[in-house]
Amino acid sequence: MTAFALALVLVAAALHASWNYCAKRAGGGLPFVWLVGVVICTVYVPVVAAFASWKPVVLSWGAAAWIFGSGGLKTGYSLFLQRAYRSGDFSLVYPLARGTGPLLSTLAAIAILGERPSLLAIAGGLVIVGAVFILADGGAILGMMGGRKGNRVEIPVADAARIQGAVSNGVLCGVFIAAYTLWDRHGVHGLAIAPIIYDAGTSFTQLGLLTPFAARRWPEVVRHWREHRRYVWGVALLSPAAYVLVLTAMSFTPVSYVAPAREVSIVMGAFIGARYLRETGGRRRLWAALAMSAGVIALALG
Repeated sequence: MTAFALALVLVAAALHASWNYCAKRAGGGLPFVWLVGVVICTVYVPVVAAFASWKPVVLSWGAAAWIFGSGGLKTGYSLFLQRAYRSGDFSLVYPLARGTGPLLSTLAAIAILGERPSLLAIAGGLVIVGAVFILADGGAILGMMGGRKGNRVEIPVADAARIQGAVSNGVLCGVFIAAYTLWDRHGVHGLAIAPIIYDAGTSFTQLGLLTPFAARRWPEVVRHWREHRRYVWGVALLSPAAYVLVLTAMSFTPVSYVAPAREVSIVMGAFIGARYLRETGGRRRLWAALAMSAGVIALALG
């Protein structure tokens, strides 16, 4: 990986952790995601127009269909992410969503493509699984479910269910991340679609998919705009900026280098949750996030 590509990815990681912080603070759902899409698409109109005046945009039907597919995957990711943030801590959900994606990609390669990972990659996968267990305080949950008592602080049943829901939704986010990372790599590299056009196209796709549902929940849309406008703008500006940087890096750098480097955001997210949101178990989750980052790197090197 070149120094320029690494710089793009590290800046993108910081922006990514920041916009997820905004999403967590908003605690919204589909109406919030739709509002973010409206702002993103509004901003993209002059940007795309300026880009098209500089370099003519020509898309084949295959490229347009690929962009539409990416928009569908990212719509699912956005909705599950908001659901996870409503039920779980930022320092739990964010590392889960970011860290399980590479692990799931490796498992898919083994099951579907018949690949055989090295011992280092297997060790990295096991580290990620262990880190997920620590992030969710799995020992306490299992103890509660088994009726065991002792020196551990017991977790109420309602809290355990909430954590389990957050873990499930966080892992589903990881599934979508794994899918659209591989999908988008082919879009900007294999099909040579310009990153700005690609991300703008996926943004308009998401907006189109969500608009009929947002229209039915218009009072919620209005309320979210009134109460969380600053977070809407935060996500709308930081999210596309982060991903355009990643797409730019992937256009000339193998995804096996880009994806692991992005995972430094796992540590950033755990730090934000512990430092700024004052979430419980912050130190434990920060160490788990560090372990998860190491596991992702091992997967990439293996």
